Amino acid sequence: MAAYKEPGLNDRRNAAIAAREKALAKLKAKPPVDPAVEAERIAREKAREEAAAAKREAARIAREEAQALKAQQAEEAAAAKASAKPALSEAERKALRDARYAARKARKK
Repeated sequence: MAAYKEPGLNDRRNAAIAAREKALAKLKAKPPVDPAVEAERIAREKAREEAAAAKREAARIAREEAQALKAQQAEEAAAAKASAKPALSEAERKALRDARYAARKARKK
């Protein structure tokens, strides 16, 4: 039995040329695309792109509306919080702080 023979440069080059010619022959044998079929495919793709764009636009509008609603609710909550609890004067805050301090000291005794 003969030993394995490493293919030389010419062998590899000829194999590459043959493979390239075979691939080109396969492409040339392919039937041409019918213009009507191509136009239909392009129309389907365009319709799909338009539908996706409309869906993205609807999602963007819904997202903006949700953000606006959330901002409005935050404003209303802030206004309700501000109006529900009147601001304490300096003297009232000092009296509350002193009361907490006295209660803490009383618990320690």
